[in-house]
Amino acid sequence: MSTFALDYVALLQGGDLRSIGKANALVDEINSQEKFDTLIELLFHNDRKIAMRAADAIEKITLSHPAFLVPHKKKIMQLVSNASHIELKWHLAQLASRIDWTKSELTKVVNALVTWCLDKTESKIVRVNALQSLHDIASTHPFLQTEFQRVATQLQKENIPSLNARLRKLEKKKR
Repeated sequence: MSTFALDYVALLQGGDLRSIGKANALVDEINSQEKFDTLIELLFHNDRKIAMRAADAIEKITLSHPAFLVPHKKKIMQLVSNASHIELKWHLAQLASRIDWTKSELTKVVNALVTWCLDKTESKIVRVNALQSLHDIASTHPFLQTEFQRVATQLQKENIPSLNARLRKLEKKKR
């Protein structure tokens, strides 16, 4: 493990899953592709808290530096396809809309997001974030609007406050 990685692990470890630890300290520190590449590797860390906090930092960093994700499309795709921890999924859902996927990759990502949205056993945070990401992707890929509307209609029928609130917010954005 590189010196950067060891430093990052030290900032991200400890506490419980309800805490982001010192993940925000990394957001200001990660200012190069090299440092970001090191942080990405922590998404695969065997400590669930470290992986989740790395994902949180990555999600925040890529708000202003989405290009940092470009070399990591395959890793993000692998995680989207295989993630089981809800804390990681809710960040992956947000990251999914920040990547320029090929059409075949986009199909896989959209299928995962739709599954997360419609799975009644899934965390509400995962479902809301997947819905937001699906909306964001559909807004740049009009051929996905029908699929987004199908999912939105199904979710409205569930009458879950957090999902309904997000659907209302997305509807207001359209106007």
